[in-house]
This record gives sequence, structure tokens and C-alpha cells, in this order.
Amino acid sequence: MSIYTGRGDDGRTDLRDMTRVSKTDPRIEAYGTVDELNALLGTIRPTGHDDVDDRLRTVQNHLHVVQAEFANPDPDEDDPAIRAEHVEQIEEWIDDYDEELEPLTSFILPTGSDHGARLHHARTVCRRAERRAVDLASAERIDEDAVQYLNRLSDGLFTFARVVNARDGEREEAPEY
Repeated sequence: MSIYTGRGDDGRTDLRDMTRVSKTDPRIEAYGTVDELNALLGTIRPTGHDDVDDRLRTVQNHLHVVQAEFANPDPDEDDPAIRAEHVEQIEEWIDDYDEELEPLTSFILPTGSDHGARLHHARTVCRRAERRAVDLASAERIDEDAVQYLNRLSDGLFTFARVVNARDGEREEAPEY
């Protein structure tokens, strides 16, 4: 199988149902940004914290499902999909890690150890993916659980960054106003 086909040379690509669309189509923007987030998470693992790495691996698999959902304008019932339980799983991870962390008393700067700072970066890319998904949802039907997943994941990545920084001995810095 050849990696290149030349089919995209005209600035168009195929959705899962083989519909040809512009590479700037909101579906492409949405799943492309999720792909960017997934690749960024791949640069963060391993963090040196097995529990965080296991959760990031799970998230990467979930993001692959989100990409497939966004690439499919007409999903079947048996297609892989993000469900409410995936969102709840992230909430459980956040709650678990919150017990390990000092309570937040102010905003914090997105910094810290190498892995912690990159998790903060991933959070911002996740927020962008969510914005692209919301834009897509304003024009076409997409699974609202996938949009909610991205929203909750950004909170999860923020919490992952905090826990990695705490474990790595990095103190949180409040912004100066």
C-alpha cells in the first residue's frame, strides 16, 4: 500500500463515506486538531509516572475514536463512539488526582517540569480541538459526547500537569497582575 495517492493535491480530501471535501472543511479542521493533540500526547509519554502514562495511553485511544467520529458524517450504530462513561472516567481521574494536590487558590502559569509544561501545552491544543468541534456542531450533527469529552479532557490535562509537576517537585507559580 502506497502512503501517497495524490488525491489531495487539489486541496480536497475524503471523509469516511468517501465524500470529497476541502481540507479546510470544519470536519477536517476538527479531526485534524484532535490528531494534533493526539500526536502531542505521544511526545509526552513516558512521563516517568506509570499511572499518568496509562491514562494518557487510554486518552490517545479515545482521541483516535473522536477523530473517526468527526471524519464520519453518517455513523452507524456499531461504529466506535465516545460515550458518557468515557467522560465520567476522566472526571474520576481528576477527582483522584485532586486528592493528591494542594487546592488551587489562584490561577497558575502553565509551566513546570518538561512533562508538566508539555501537558499544559496539550491542554491548550485540546481547548482548540474543542472549539473546532463546537464550530462543526453548529453546522452539522456530531456526537455531543465527543464534544463533552474534549471539554472534560482539557480539565484532565490541566490536572495531569499539576500532578506531574507536584511529583517532580515543581512549585506552581501564580501570575502577577
